[in-house]
Order: sequence, then C-alpha cells, then structure tokens
Amino acid sequence: MPFRSTLLYSGSVGRTGDGPTTRVAGCIAMRAGSFRATKSEAHSGGRAECTEGGEALLRAGHLTGELDCAPSAGMAPAAWHALWTHSHCEQLVHDQLQERGFEAFLPKLDVWSRRRGARRLIQVPMFAGYLFLHHAMDKASYIDVVKTRGLVGVLGERWDRLTVIPEQQMQAIETVAAAHCRLLPFPYVKEGQRARITRGPLAGVEGILVDARPRQGLLVLSVHLLQRSVAVVVDGTEVVPA
Repeated sequence: MPFRSTLLYSGSVGRTGDGPTTRVAGCIAMRAGSFRATKSEAHSGGRAECTEGGEALLRAGHLTGELDCAPSAGMAPAAWHALWTHSHCEQLVHDQLQERGFEAFLPKLDVWSRRRGARRLIQVPMFAGYLFLHHAMDKASYIDVVKTRGLVGVLGERWDRLTVIPEQQMQAIETVAAAHCRLLPFPYVKEGQRARITRGPLAGVEGILVDARPRQGLLVLSVHLLQRSVAVVVDGTEVVPA
C-alpha cells in the first residue's frame, strides 16, 4: 500500500578556518519504492553570502507519518557589532572580512587633503579606527573574525557577550553614507534635542540638531558605543522634533 512520509534532516555546511559556518535544514519527500534523497543547496542564514561550500550531510533520519520542517534551533539573530582596528587599518580589515563572506560595513566621508602643494578630495573612514560587522555571531565565527590582520578586537566582554549597536543607529549611518551628502567630523554629543528630517533623500533620519539655520543646519548622528559622531548639513526648515 503506497504511503507518503517526510524525512527531516539537518546538517552543516561552510568553510573551516576561513569563513563563517552556516547551518541548514531541509526536508526530503519520499514515496514507497523511491527512497532517493535529493541534494539540497546550502544557503546562508545571515545577510552575508558564502562564496563556496559543500553539500548538506544526512546526519539523522526519522520516518514518521508527517513532520513539519523547522529552522535550526540555537542560532542567534544577526546583529551589528563594532570592530576596533589598528591605526589606518580599517580598509584592510574590511577587505579581508568581505573576502571570507562576512558582511562588513565601512562608512566613509570626503575630506580635503593637501599633498605636495596640491589640494584634493579624498575618502576617509567616517569613524577613524572602527568599522561595523553584521553577523549572527557564534564562537566559531568570532574566532575567525578576531584572526583578521589589523584588527584589535570586537567591542564587548567576550564572544557571547558582545555589545550590539541598535539597528536604528546603523540605519541612519547607512542612509547618510548612501546619500553621498556633505558630512563633517563632529565631537560626540549625547545630550540635546533630537530631531528628524522630514523631506529629501534623508527623510526619516534622526539625530541631534545643534544648528537650525536655514540651509546651513547641522544634524548630529551618533554611535553611542563608539562615542563618535558625524554632522550632516541640513536645511533647518526641514527638521522637526523627534
């Protein structure tokens, strides 16, 4: 008598030593007389993309009348972490992590530089000595990250007690970096009136308004963990209290 069952299997796929390990889970539908498991391609569970991997291994099989597929348990959600680097090593650390499949983010701003009498516009890190990593950090990936050349460490007490940067702060930094608007280094500001931009490409971005002059207002965006800030030039008439 024909019957239909579902085989639940779990496995792990990734690179050892040079990249994050990604867990996968899947289901194989089986019919009587055809117990052939199909191969499943492994996909990353975070926002970073693995460039190579292996096939999922069938570690355990259990036949029941019918089982629901569920994601692998115990995986921490992806979060933003701050990476502290040696002097002028931000780009070096960023490139190494990107090559290994991690989602590293190095925001930059344009500044004028004078060399050999010539004045030119160059890009420098928005927060000198720091960059950001978005990842579901476990012990294996933490060890892989801290081996990066030029990195001092990940801010936090230890691998399972890393300090997380609020998503709202990172979204503001990403939006400003993508808009390529004028940015200025600015002293860290914590206290003050919070304001929100109402129009233009930065609509919705919140920060601390320190100057409300028309067309020359300054809105300060801060990452409290780093105690660093940047100021974006805004029209003072386009901001409202947050």
